[in-house]
This record gives sequence, structure tokens and C-alpha cells, in this order.
Amino acid sequence: MKKIKKRFIILPFLLLILVGIFQIYRSYNCLTVQEYRYQTDKISSQIKMIVLSDLHNHEFGEDNLTLISKVRKQEPDAIFLVGDFLNASSRDSSVVISLVEKLTEIAPVYFSLGNHEVEFTGEEPDALMEEIRNAGASVMELSYIDAEIRGESIRIGGMYDYAFALDGNNTTEKDHMDPKVYSYLTDFQDTDGLKIMMAHRPDSFIFGEASKTWDVDLILSGHDHGGQIVLPFAGGLWAPDQGWFPEYVHGLYQKDKIEILITSGLGSQSETLPRFNNPPEIAVLVIEPGQS
Repeated sequence: MKKIKKRFIILPFLLLILVGIFQIYRSYNCLTVQEYRYQTDKISSQIKMIVLSDLHNHEFGEDNLTLISKVRKQEPDAIFLVGDFLNASSRDSSVVISLVEKLTEIAPVYFSLGNHEVEFTGEEPDALMEEIRNAGASVMELSYIDAEIRGESIRIGGMYDYAFALDGNNTTEKDHMDPKVYSYLTDFQDTDGLKIMMAHRPDSFIFGEASKTWDVDLILSGHDHGGQIVLPFAGGLWAPDQGWFPEYVHGLYQKDKIEILITSGLGSQSETLPRFNNPPEIAVLVIEPGQS
């Protein structure tokens, strides 16, 4: 009888361990494609975009060919890479450069910096940005371009900084904000066309007055890894700026007058806790004509 009781205790425990190992493996290796839809009256034809983030030097197949193949099958009109494609501790930028070169064969690529690119370059990202430009991408850091995609004029920008003052009040008042950031955002919003901002950290726009102040239609973000650990019914566990059980961590959100798409991303750097129940995501954003 004692042996039977021990088996009843040990077998469920072993099953939990196996399920946990599978969920960790799945969270780093089993690519998923998730579609999001956004309507706006600022375009007249449908546009399909791919949003990728947080690769962290990971490779899906040799030279990321599995990832590239899945992106190609979506037949996107544009591809947005919103930061953390390498690690601060990476020896070089070869993985991200190779990926950009291959993705530009599919569609125009737009790149913005994440915290790991900033740390990798010691807060002097010009050399890395030039490498990525030479690989074929348009790189934006406190800059923007007016692009034409499927005949539609779209202003595309990128910024790593917070869109508010780090003074404890998170205000967007001119006298409190970084002059470069304030000037950039004021200039960026001065158009009647569709305005898309790549901002690696969604927190750059969700705190304080930012989402009420700036006239930006759509923010594209990553950074939070979907909460790193995703719990059934509870969602993501942790985000760096938002803390435990963050509200804005994965999906398409309306925040005041701004919509924010946050992808759970493709990987993770060495963390205290691994990704769990959180498969890597290729986010497909379909922008449709309609009411904003």
C-alpha cells in the first residue's frame, strides 16, 4: 500500500515537471503567428505589416530561416523591427544584420532601438545604426520618414526615450521635458496622415499625460516579453516598468487617444525566470480603412 501511495504522489509531480519543461521549450522555439486588426479613416486601402521584437540574438533555424520563411508566407507590405534584436552582452551584431538583409528581400524594413541595442553600444548607437542601414533597413531614433506603402502616405517614426518628463509627475509640459524629445514629438505629430511610432518600451507612452497629449495614431512596442511568464486566466506576470501583473503587456490596446500594439516578442535574454507558457510571436498587423 505504501508503494502505491508513493506512486500517486510521485507521478503527478513528474507530470508537472514534464509539462513545465515543454512549456519552456515551446516558449523559445515554437513560433506562432498572431493577427491584429486596426481601423483608421486615414487610409483607403488595406495594408499588412509584420511587427517583430525581442529576438535577443536567438535563431529560429540556421540563419533564422524558419522565422524568415514564416514572415515571407504572410506577404507583408512592410516589416517593423522594434528593438532588442541582440543582447547587451552580444559579441557582435551578426545575427541582427543577417536577419535584416534577408527580411529586406521580402518587404521594406523599419528598425528602432531597444534597451539592449542602447546598452550594447554604450549609449552611442551610431555605428550599429549605420550597420543596420547598410543591411537595407530604415533606422529611426528621434527621427521619422514619410513613407508610401500601397499608395498610402504614412509617417513612420522611432524613439527609445520616454514621451514625458522623468520628474516624478510624468508631465509633458515643455519646460519639464527633454528639449530634443519635446521638439521631435511636436514635429512628428504635425501631419494629417497616419502616424505610426516605433517605441520599444510601451511604457514610453502609457504613463502620465503622454497618451492624452501626443497626436500619434499607433504605437508599436515589445520589451515586456508578454509578461515573461504567462499564467492561465491571470495573464503576464511581470513587466519592467509596470511591475506585477501589468495591464499593458500583450495585444492591441486603446490608451486615451492612442492605440498601442505590444508584441510578446521572439525571445528573451538570460533572465532569472525563463519565458513560460509564452510562445514567440510574429505579430501581423492588418490596417484597414474604417473609423478610427
